Amino acid sequence: YNGKLDEDFFYSLGGVPAVQVAGLLNQHYGTSFDPILVRDVKERRFTALLPEAHLIDPVVAYARAAARSCPVSVASGGPRDVVLETLDRHERRDLFPVVVAADDVQHGKPAPDTFLLAAERMNVPPARCLVFEDAELGIAGAKAAGMAWVRVPRLSGG
Repeated sequence: YNGKLDEDFFYSLGGVPAVQVAGLLNQHYGTSFDPILVRDVKERRFTALLPEAHLIDPVVAYARAAARSCPVSVASGGPRDVVLETLDRHERRDLFPVVVAADDVQHGKPAPDTFLLAAERMNVPPARCLVFEDAELGIAGAKAAGMAWVRVPRLSGG
């Protein structure tokens, strides 16, 4: 929309469902974007950029190793269709038999709901879960769920 989006503010919203992001953008910038339109535009753009996305190799390697002896899952603030398309694009859906997305919970991150549902579907007590998270709101959600967590730093330059 030809505006300037503060990168730190954008990344602070990691894990928040896109419809809610629109409201937060409106508050922050004094705009009046339609939340559904913002979500649709954002998800189309994200999907178009998927071929340029890079896997975080240490996280994938850890997930592969962990999957040999314990359940692993994806617990995302993104919509289910986009999360599944991302896993398919990188041929990783088989690695994560449990996928919990924004569509599956009433309260997204930083609420613990996404993580708690993933733990339930894996039949693992929350205290025995380890969350890999790149966003502050996701870390807050993991803490609220009573789970250990590892911060995955944002790669500089994309």
